[in-house]
Amino acid sequence: MGQEGPRAREGGTAFAILVALSASHLLNDTVQSLIAAVYPVLKDSYALTFTQIGLITLAFQITASLLQPLVGLYTDRHPQPFSLVLGMGATLVGILLLSVADTFPLILVSASLVGVGSAVFHPEASRMARMASGGRHGLAQSLFQVGGNGGSALGPLLAAFIVVPWGQGSLAWFSLAAIVAMFLLTRVGFWYRNHLTARAARPTVTRHSPVSPRRAAFAVGVLLCLIFSKYFYLTSLTSYYTLYLIDTFDVSIADAQLRLFVFLAAVAAGTFLGGPIGDRIGFKAVIWVSILGVLPFTLILPQVNLFWTTVLTVPIGLILASAFSAIMVYAQELLPSRVGMVAGLFFGFAFGMGGIGAAVLGWLADQTSIGTVYNVCAFLPLLGLLTALLPNLHSPHDHG
Repeated sequence: MGQEGPRAREGGTAFAILVALSASHLLNDTVQSLIAAVYPVLKDSYALTFTQIGLITLAFQITASLLQPLVGLYTDRHPQPFSLVLGMGATLVGILLLSVADTFPLILVSASLVGVGSAVFHPEASRMARMASGGRHGLAQSLFQVGGNGGSALGPLLAAFIVVPWGQGSLAWFSLAAIVAMFLLTRVGFWYRNHLTARAARPTVTRHSPVSPRRAAFAVGVLLCLIFSKYFYLTSLTSYYTLYLIDTFDVSIADAQLRLFVFLAAVAAGTFLGGPIGDRIGFKAVIWVSILGVLPFTLILPQVNLFWTTVLTVPIGLILASAFSAIMVYAQELLPSRVGMVAGLFFGFAFGMGGIGAAVLGWLADQTSIGTVYNVCAFLPLLGLLTALLPNLHSPHDHG
C-alpha cells in the first residue's frame, strides 16, 4: 500500500487503497452486523419483546443516520485523513461494551457507540474510494460496498458458530476485527494525507452538476424515496428473517443464521455487480432493474415453504443490492462538489430507514404476526416506478 504513496494518480485506479478500504469496510460491518445477529440470544437472555429488538436497531441506526451527513459536510470542507481510525475506535468500545451489557439501557448505549463509529467511517471512506477510483467511480464504489456487504454476511455466520454456542461474552473476541481495521485505516490515512498534499499543489478544477440545482434537488429526493423502499424491505430480512424462520418453520437459531448468511451473501454479490454494470450501461438503468425487478420475488416469498423461502432470498438479495452503488454514484454525479455530504446523506438515510423500519416492523409484528410483516413489505419495491422521474445523465462514463 505504501508504494501507492503520494503518486496515486487521478487517471489511474489505486487498487491497493480500494482493497484496504474494502477490507476495513468488511471488518467494520462484520462488527456492526453482530448486533442484529445476536438478537435471538439477547431476546432469550433478557426476555425482550419484538418492539425492544426494533429499538436496539433504532438506537444504532439513528445515531449513524443523524451524524453521517454532518460528518460528510464537515469533511468536504475540512478533510480529516485519520478520522476513520477514531471512528473505528468508537466501534471497538461499543462491541466490548455489548459483550458485557446486562441491562436493556446498556445494550442501547453499546449499539449507539457502534452507530457513531459507522457515522464517521462511511462518508469519509466513500470519498476516499472515489479519490482512488481513477474515474471508474462505479467500480470503486462497488469494491468499497462489497466489503461492507461481505461483513454483513459474515456476522450471522460467526454468530451461529461463536456467539450462539459461547454466549454474549464471546462478542469481545470481535474487538480484534476493529483493531485490525484501525491498523489498515492508519495506512490509508497516510496515503490520503499525501494525496491531499499533492492535490493542493495542482490547480483546482471545479466540477459542476449536469442539471440545474432545482432539478438536482428533486432527483436527490427521488433517490431518497428509492433508498426508503430498498432499506425498509432489507431491514425486514436483516432484523427479522431469523425470527420469522424460527416462528414460521420451527428451525433452530443456528439453522436460521445460516439461511440469513445465504441471503446476505447474495446481497454482497449484488452490490459488487451494480457499480461496474452502471459504469457500462448507465446508473439509471441499474436503478430501474434493481428495485422494480425484485417485486415478483417479494410478492411470492411469504406464500412458500422453507426451501423456497431460502431460494427466493437469493434473487431478492442479488437484485435489490445492486441499487445502492448505482444510486450513490448517480447522486455524486448530480452534486460533484459535495461528494462527502452525498455519501453521508445516503448512508445516513439508509441507516435511518433501516432503524425506523426495524422499530415500525417490530411493533407491527407484536400487534399482528411476523408473517404479516413480510406480506406488507412485499409491495415496497413498487416505489421503483419513481425511477422514471430521474433525469438522464450523460456525464458519468469518464474512465480517466
